[in-house]
Amino acid sequence: MLNELKCEACSGDAIALDKNQQQQLLTELTDWSVIERGGIPQLEKVYKFKNYKLAWAFSNKVSEIAEEEFHHPAILLEWGKVTVTWWSHEIKGLHQNDFICAAKCDKALNDA
Repeated sequence: MLNELKCEACSGDAIALDKNQQQQLLTELTDWSVIERGGIPQLEKVYKFKNYKLAWAFSNKVSEIAEEEFHHPAILLEWGKVTVTWWSHEIKGLHQNDFICAAKCDKALNDA
């Protein structure tokens, strides 16, 4: 399972996943989408909550995951909603690390 894996160090010579690899890993996640911004594929999900405080608490959990994995997403915190976007900045694309961290976000939500 993806959420049991650890991120590996990703350097500039790492190879981004191709579309087929992305789609294969996407099948292991729930409600995540691959979107493109500026030609860079990114993995994104919107989580919904009953209020701001619950959304804020989840944002903090995502931040803890990011620090543990040394891989950092974009997190948009709004009232009742958190949008999490993962991509590997160094390779300007998606790496297995992004899918690992996405799975860890879902696990953090389910463990709450």
